[in-house]
Amino acid sequence: MARRGNTSPVEVGINYVVLFGFAVVSLWPIVSILAQAFGPSDASVAPGGLHLENFVMAWSQGQFSTYMLNSVLVSVTVVMVSVALSVPAGYAFGTMTFRGSTWLFYLFLFGIMVPTEAILVPLFFDLRQLHLVNTVVAVAGPQVAQSIAFGTYWMRTYFRSADRAITEAAIIDGAAPRQVLWRVQAPIARPAILTLVVLIFMWTWNEFLIPLVMSPTGTLRTAPLGLAFFQGQHVTNYALMGAAAVTVAAPVVVVYLFAQRYFIAGMTEGAVK
Repeated sequence: MARRGNTSPVEVGINYVVLFGFAVVSLWPIVSILAQAFGPSDASVAPGGLHLENFVMAWSQGQFSTYMLNSVLVSVTVVMVSVALSVPAGYAFGTMTFRGSTWLFYLFLFGIMVPTEAILVPLFFDLRQLHLVNTVVAVAGPQVAQSIAFGTYWMRTYFRSADRAITEAAIIDGAAPRQVLWRVQAPIARPAILTLVVLIFMWTWNEFLIPLVMSPTGTLRTAPLGLAFFQGQHVTNYALMGAAAVTVAAPVVVVYLFAQRYFIAGMTEGAVK
């Protein structure tokens, strides 16, 4: 019998087997898509080598240059507006007490709880009367509202647990509330803010329903929409579909890799200090 506090070789082996099984289940779909994307697009071609021409064909045939630009435009707009408004709103709810603050915060939470499907159709008719359909406002606006609701809750959680001694010291030195936020607390809250940026970017980039409804003519068709239409045109060509899927997913992976350190810190440590 193993001594208390020590792990036996059998337990270690079982742990590695379980972890390996989870790794296989998690990575198998990714490996399959990559194998299809870099594989031959024609059954008559012998397997082997990297067929990069699949990406060129998928990019040109699927018009992904337009769709990717639309996705970048919408995603950057949503991220910038949402973060710029969520940080001061979260700071206000997390550090200040004012009349109606509790009920107003519940109103923000209501934006998280209401599903998109429940309000999208009435919102479409309202925006159509305002002649805003097929515009960036119609596609990005609802996503900004949803992201601000979550972002306010996220930043409020951080600022409520932040060190108040730093804020009090800045106030004693004569700093105004705006200066305390942007010059003192915001640099310390960088992991929380960057984690929020990554989450909002991922959700906005992968959003399918809102661009589909708010841009019926396809003027602002985003990359996930383009991928769905491309799949319908190339049902049997798995190589081109795999290349298109990798192309659409690549920006999210790149953003995550660049912000990985801050993202992990914000998720595992609560983005405190």
